[in-house]
Amino acid sequence: MRSAVVVGAGIAGLSVAGALARSGWAVTLLERADRVRPEPTAVVLWPNGVRALRALGLGAGLEAIATPLPDGGVRRPDGHWLVQPRALPADRMPVVVHREDLHDALIAGLGERVELRTGVAVETVHAEAGERPAVSDGRQTIEADLVVAADGVDSRIRRRLAPEATVVSSGSAAWRAVIPWYRAPQLPDGQTVGGEVLGAGYRFVSASLGDRGSAGGSARGGIYWVATAAGAARPEPPRTQLALLRRWYAGWPAPIGELLDATDPADLVQQEIRELRPLPRAYGYPAGPGGVVLLGDAAHAMPPHLGQGACLAFEDAATLAALLRESRLPDAVTAYDRVRRPRAATMVRQARRMSAVLQARGRLALRARDAALGTLTPRLLNTAAASVAQWRPPS
Repeated sequence: MRSAVVVGAGIAGLSVAGALARSGWAVTLLERADRVRPEPTAVVLWPNGVRALRALGLGAGLEAIATPLPDGGVRRPDGHWLVQPRALPADRMPVVVHREDLHDALIAGLGERVELRTGVAVETVHAEAGERPAVSDGRQTIEADLVVAADGVDSRIRRRLAPEATVVSSGSAAWRAVIPWYRAPQLPDGQTVGGEVLGAGYRFVSASLGDRGSAGGSARGGIYWVATAAGAARPEPPRTQLALLRRWYAGWPAPIGELLDATDPADLVQQEIRELRPLPRAYGYPAGPGGVVLLGDAAHAMPPHLGQGACLAFEDAATLAALLRESRLPDAVTAYDRVRRPRAATMVRQARRMSAVLQARGRLALRARDAALGTLTPRLLNTAAASVAQWRPPS
């Protein structure tokens, strides 16, 4: 029986560990934290992410926990429309899923061949010619035919194998929250949740998780929002951060104020937005009978403005699983690198272009951005949407 060590039990690691186990591999899943638990937020999955989950055998329950996310358009803080809402074809419409629901589905998909070990902080990796790949936390060394580094943007394994890839700040921070339906505000007629509002270095996006009347079903419902602001992450406690957000977004179009007022400090999750510059020179490193691969944010952490972080991680997992079914192990590691690097580079380039547009600051830059958004943003989004819609897992 072939064996694999997957480092990192986030959504990337959980998805690939389950896929390998369902293919007959013996899998050891290592997690640095003492518990495996998701953020109480949500994630947007575009069609490529949904297609990847189905290829991984995890699509059956997705409809029960996913909510379609129609295009809500883009406005300025004064309410002026920069981009009117558009009707998206079904094959290009994303869905939004509560991370805890997605986590439950991924955990359920692990099966009995996955040994989960928590509190294991992997510090080193061995990927030498003629020797089996291995990882170590300084106390124990674990060998396997394949090592999958799914340990996020701060991946210790990537630092060892691809030191050229540096983690840098994208120059902004993000705050996320899900307001459960029982606490969600009742909006006046004509006010709807959804869409995006852009200011000078500030951005606010919201979406509904299910319908208010469907609360209590199989999925966790509520209103999901994301706010981004230029600058470093804030050191203050959540209550103070929430007060700052209410001040920064005061006077913005409804229902932003209502959503922030209905948010509890315990709902708030702050994150510094970071990315890899440059990307690693390789995503696959043959070693002995197998090798090491980089997956998810460990391979291609990027600005979040296209919502492709989770989707690309699921693409990685589906691609790796398919290649391992069709090829000998060292060849599959090489093929994974050959297939995934160009794909990731394309999506990262598009995300950076969109980030430059959305984070414009200064009077002249804002005027130019607003004037161009009507044509530039749809063109960028259409290019990204085409890349998303066209992706298929290797057959």
